[in-house]
Amino acid sequence: MRVSIAVALPGRQEVIDLDVPDGATLADVVQAAGLHERFPEIDIATATFGIWARLAKMDAVLREGDRVELYRGLKADAKAMRRERARIKPASPRSRNEP
Repeated sequence: MRVSIAVALPGRQEVIDLDVPDGATLADVVQAAGLHERFPEIDIATATFGIWARLAKMDAVLREGDRVELYRGLKADAKAMRRERARIKPASPRSRNEP
């Protein structure tokens, strides 16, 4: 069956298409893609993976056409950053209806 694995790092993005046997797990796909060799900077043992944007464990069985994704940690929480910008921005003294 055909599956793909997507890895997006700050300076490098790669989507690897693979043919794996029916019943292959997420761990099998990571091994078949050679992520240890391709991305030595990633600690695969502690990495977080998902299938089609949903977190998945390494023993998850894949289906035809699945897309496995490697997730990396966020440097900043987007919601927290927006709240911080809104808190810092001063309110306009004028009404929207005034010129």
